Amino acid sequence: MGDPSASNLRRIPLFAGLDDSALELIARTATEFEVGAGHVLIEPGQEGAGMFVLEEGTVQVELPGGRTIRRGPGEFFGELAILARSVRSARVQAITLVRCLAISRADFSKLLEREPRIALAMLPVLAKRLADATWG
Repeated sequence: MGDPSASNLRRIPLFAGLDDSALELIARTATEFEVGAGHVLIEPGQEGAGMFVLEEGTVQVELPGGRTIRRGPGEFFGELAILARSVRSARVQAITLVRCLAISRADFSKLLEREPRIALAMLPVLAKRLADATWG
């Protein structure tokens, strides 16, 4: 697959409010790839080396305690382990053919320094996930 285009990135809610130069930076640092249904993207206990942003398809996230949730196009996952500098706590498996972006921990840190709006866009999602996990 390769590098995503800036125009495709603008359709992802996490990146929608960014200017063209920020989108170009993401396009240069993210890697776009596809995996088939059944492919496991994340296993618990792995080091959090990066995060993923779904462009197409659906993944199932198996949380500690046995609860499962699904993520679809425009959503992101794998961010907690890189933000908290910890190991992965969930298993993530493709339910359908999935096309997504992978952003390494180092590149994500650079993106947040240059474009704090990305962190601002993530905050409501992270807060909802925390509330769901706590009271859910």
